[in-house]
Amino acid sequence: MGRIFIKNADFIITMDDAGSVLKNESILIDGNKIADTGASLKSSPGDEVIDAAGCVVMPGMVNTHHHLYQTMNRNVPRVADYELFDWLTTLYEIWRELDPEWVRISTLVGLGELLLTGCTLSTDMFYVFPRSAPPDIFDYEVEAGKKIGIRFHPCRGSMSRGKSQGGLPPDDVVQTEEEIFSDCERVIKKYHDPSPFSMCRIALGPCSPFSVTAELIRETVRFARKHGVLSHTHLAETKDEEEYCLKVYKNRPFHFMRDLEWEGEDVWLAHCIYLDEEEIRLMGETRTGVAHCPVSNMRLGSGVAPVPQLIKAGAKVSLAVDGSASNDSSDMWGEARNCLLVHRLKGGAKAITSEQVLRLATRGGAEVLGWDEIGTLEKGKAADLVVIDLKKIGFAGGLFEPVGALLLTGDSHIVDYNIVNGNIVVRNGKLVNVNEEELVEQAKELSFKKLEKAGRKTGINYFRKG
Repeated sequence: MGRIFIKNADFIITMDDAGSVLKNESILIDGNKIADTGASLKSSPGDEVIDAAGCVVMPGMVNTHHHLYQTMNRNVPRVADYELFDWLTTLYEIWRELDPEWVRISTLVGLGELLLTGCTLSTDMFYVFPRSAPPDIFDYEVEAGKKIGIRFHPCRGSMSRGKSQGGLPPDDVVQTEEEIFSDCERVIKKYHDPSPFSMCRIALGPCSPFSVTAELIRETVRFARKHGVLSHTHLAETKDEEEYCLKVYKNRPFHFMRDLEWEGEDVWLAHCIYLDEEEIRLMGETRTGVAHCPVSNMRLGSGVAPVPQLIKAGAKVSLAVDGSASNDSSDMWGEARNCLLVHRLKGGAKAITSEQVLRLATRGGAEVLGWDEIGTLEKGKAADLVVIDLKKIGFAGGLFEPVGALLLTGDSHIVDYNIVNGNIVVRNGKLVNVNEEELVEQAKELSFKKLEKAGRKTGINYFRKG
């Protein structure tokens, strides 16, 4: 890890407190930190020099919710038109086949796509632990994250309520509470690095109110706080979930979780579509985090989260792609554009600005995940940034200011350079640490193999619409 000199950028979007956009300036990276910015900076012998004339430089985006194993299940015809509960119960039959090869390849594909589309820090929520898989299957995604070079904050997820106990998942992909907490302790000890500029931290993530017990939800957040890690789960994603919680727990999803101690700065919740005014106010007061997943919510017809209202209330709000089987993509840049558009569709042209959306995608995600050193381009901050060449036809005629150009124009979401922790992981629009062509072929072969195997076992033809 040496020095990188990014010279003469047309625009540097800093995302600092003042919302500064620097023009015709340079950035010096020394090791894993930003050493300086300015127009008079010069390179030194031995520096790697990136000529950013005609380019915009911005902080890397932060993805706060994902299910990377689902990368092998994009565009499955059987569930193309299903809503969440039917979608889940059908796909669980495929996910029973999860194994180390699947975890490794799907993680590389999903994280690779995130890097290519401008993400430098991602979480993941890994919650399917088939009885047929090795007990350390979670480790394969952590190791894949190391290989590809992303800053990683995965959740050791969990499910404890199988079908026989009134939950949605099959009994052979859930675990006992003893198994769950034993492995949570193991992975925290093995992988969690809370030091500044670390490359891996661990969070804990009971999957949802309809796949875990109330006892597990409460004990997980207590266990997480004891070990100094964050807690994450899905919440208020669909009307079905709301009805389930009212029937089983006699409470709305958010109030149910509050009763189980799930609120505050060390908690973040995915989706949060079905919140009433009081719940929005409470999330703001407690600074509880939100992972907003607009494309997945549109894809499954779940609804639109009240993000402008949550921002106004003071909640910590971030952006996320969600699992690739409900998004069919891990395109972080595309997620930002769709976030802007869906809230304007629902609330009008003044509902949300391009600047607010880009903040959700960068600094907002860093705040939700508790990474103070990430999310802005300032001296001493992490060298996590992307370079995007604006000398392309999709931007022509729209370069009056850079933030709108990124969210409203352009004909590709592939960045030209992605730098994580001072290391170049995307160069000239290609991944550096893996062979993309080989990875694509491996994923193609594996995805067909797993669908065919699940089809033979269940009698379900996953290649035809249901």
